[in-house]
Amino acid sequence: MANELSSATGRRKTAVAHVRLVPGTGKWTVNGVAIERYVPSESLRDYINQPFVMTEQAGKYDVLVSAKGGGIAGQAGAMRHALSRALCGLDANLREVLKKAGCLTRDSRMKERKKPGQRGARARFQFSKR
Repeated sequence: MANELSSATGRRKTAVAHVRLVPGTGKWTVNGVAIERYVPSESLRDYINQPFVMTEQAGKYDVLVSAKGGGIAGQAGAMRHALSRALCGLDANLREVLKKAGCLTRDSRMKERKKPGQRGARARFQFSKR
């Protein structure tokens, strides 16, 4: 896109989000759908919008998001991470505010894998003494 200002990628769990910031009025589009339809939870939408609120940039840019993998909560975390990185790409002075709030830190927590000889990641099969 020619009038694209900044773009970035964010990750959370197994979700990946690519965010593009375009000059506009604050309209969000996630995978071609309005954010209200894609993320029905108001609290998750507030979580995604945190970087805009903290940096007082809300309403200045239209946000185009491509999200895949994981679930809605994981994708929301990935969008927040990507948005924070895109804002830093626009203005390096915003980095300090976003870093202090933890928006630029990649949340590395993942689901632990199931181990062989066990029922789950940590749960064992029931032990029988006799």
